Amino acid sequence: MRHKVTKAVFPVAGLGTRFLPATKSIPKEIMTLVDRPLIQYAIDEARAAGIEEFIFVTSRGKSALEDYFDDAPELEANLRSKNKNDLLDVLSKTNMESGQIAYVRQNKALGLGHAVWCARRMIGNEPFAVLLPDDVIQAEKPCLKQMVEAYEETGGNMVAAMEVPMDRASAYGVLDIKEDMGSMVSVKGMVEKPKREEAPSNLAVIGRYILSPKVLENISTMEAGHGGELQLTDAIAQEIRESDNVYGYRFKGERYDCGSKSGFLQATVAFGLARDDLRDDLEHYLQDVMAARKAAQ
Repeated sequence: MRHKVTKAVFPVAGLGTRFLPATKSIPKEIMTLVDRPLIQYAIDEARAAGIEEFIFVTSRGKSALEDYFDDAPELEANLRSKNKNDLLDVLSKTNMESGQIAYVRQNKALGLGHAVWCARRMIGNEPFAVLLPDDVIQAEKPCLKQMVEAYEETGGNMVAAMEVPMDRASAYGVLDIKEDMGSMVSVKGMVEKPKREEAPSNLAVIGRYILSPKVLENISTMEAGHGGELQLTDAIAQEIRESDNVYGYRFKGERYDCGSKSGFLQATVAFGLARDDLRDDLEHYLQDVMAARKAAQ
């Protein structure tokens, strides 16, 4: 019987240097996209996929992130006294039950593989998900839920994948496809940031994974790669060689790279336009801006 995926790891130990000076005092993961922190989008996606245990791999200076998920009795009492029940409902979605969330420290920045490996004792011998909060995905059915449903058919290991222009493949880990089955592909190799002429496909890996605990064993025995880091890609590639059980999943939805300023701004516009309470004003503003730009040309 295949184990259900009920645990998820959120690697949030990075410094967020691309967003300085904002990230000098606040973790990048609680920067707001419209009116919710990036981490809330990842948590909501995980909850929708049936995740019950949330493991955050943090580092020094992340206390504001940890505080975000605590109850706020004074704020709740204030809202209750003013009958602001709609805001109370919004606030309740940010709270996590005691024991449902755990924090593990990554004391040295040794790569994504190392960050995931730091959570090994909490994961134990179960399959688990990994969500990178920088990758925000706008989808009718949340991306991880799509993947969990597909995983129930395949088992093994699964990575979220999207097609990118060949001239941008060098910015991603790229899948070498063994068999293309439509929304799913079986994988015979992974190439990290290949040159355009060496990319085996245009199917790029993005920040959603469902992994077997064997991947953690692989990380335990790996040697550090480029930059002295332990790469998650290398541990998954080892599973391809040894077990032939790695799949790519073409998710339905739009992914925004909120680890970049441009991607963050694009996501802000897209999520703003998706909101009934914001759409009209934002559309009018964007139309006015574009009209003014054209007139100035």
